[in-house]
Amino acid sequence: MKKIAIIGAGMAGITAARTLKQAGFHVSVFEKSLHSSGRMSALSSPLGSFDQGAQYFTVRDPRFLQALRDVPGTMDLIRAWSATAVRVLDARGQVLKASNPPQEPHFVAQPSMGALVEHWAQPLVLDHQLFFNTQVHSIQTDQNNPKLWQLRLENQVGSVQAGFDGVILAIPAPQAKRLMENSTSKVFDSGLLKSLNNVKMGPCWTLMAAFAQAPQLAYLGPQWNAAKSTSHRIAWLCRESSKPLRSHVERWTIQASTEWSEEHLEDDHERIQAKLLKAFAELTGIYAQPTQVNLKLWQYAKTLKPLGISHQWDSTLKIGTCGDWHLGHRVENAFLSGLSLALSLV
Repeated sequence: MKKIAIIGAGMAGITAARTLKQAGFHVSVFEKSLHSSGRMSALSSPLGSFDQGAQYFTVRDPRFLQALRDVPGTMDLIRAWSATAVRVLDARGQVLKASNPPQEPHFVAQPSMGALVEHWAQPLVLDHQLFFNTQVHSIQTDQNNPKLWQLRLENQVGSVQAGFDGVILAIPAPQAKRLMENSTSKVFDSGLLKSLNNVKMGPCWTLMAAFAQAPQLAYLGPQWNAAKSTSHRIAWLCRESSKPLRSHVERWTIQASTEWSEEHLEDDHERIQAKLLKAFAELTGIYAQPTQVNLKLWQYAKTLKPLGISHQWDSTLKIGTCGDWHLGHRVENAFLSGLSLALSLV
């Protein structure tokens, strides 16, 4: 088995692709957005970048540490983030707990979190094995060889990519489920699809606010750089400008709680923005009007109930799944899932 299609270019998909490529497989990675990085993606702006998804990563597994050290140029991209004494706030912004820096460092990539995956994806880009702006609609039996697979693409000229010995779905579980449901009957009836019913993922509204006027103000905001909140509305706040080698313009990323995001999933953006800005002001004391505001909804931001195994591979169908949601929702979970699946095929 030498020709593999990988759907999704986040940490899990790129890790699987690199591992298989190094083992002599021919891989083709299909990504629906315009760049790799998945939920590690960043928003760039004239005032500085925002890590709109994953805020940092930890390193607990020696295999992840080895990859960070061994891939040329990677260590130049990452820095320890000193703002690890995370506060815990109540709904009024009062500090309930100020934790000491944890034993394990928290790391960020530069110039944004997405830079790590984008760097690892470069060999695939250079060899024309990574296809952006390409959404896969279904997995079908190859018309020329029933033992192989073909992918039907959405809204593409020449909308079929064929001749694959196997297919890896490195996308969130609900997206993988929809893709399998659109596919040929033997995929639709597979145990892989049934297993996805056991996974639960939750949404997250994310607000990004920049305050270009901050240097002119004598005091703006709290003396901490990151906090978890017990407020029903907001779960996490982070001062982006506290991260090393970032723009010094005062910038905050505010992530709503899963429960609140679910309750307000269909609300219009103006209402969501107003509510989150109000809650942010109450928690931080920053009542100044932001110079720039951006909003993003992550439909599948957090794994609430993981699958409980590192990956899946149906050796009869030659279709598998990987992603952080197999183990949890950490960056390292995504890496280990993609690596484990790839190594099972080598």
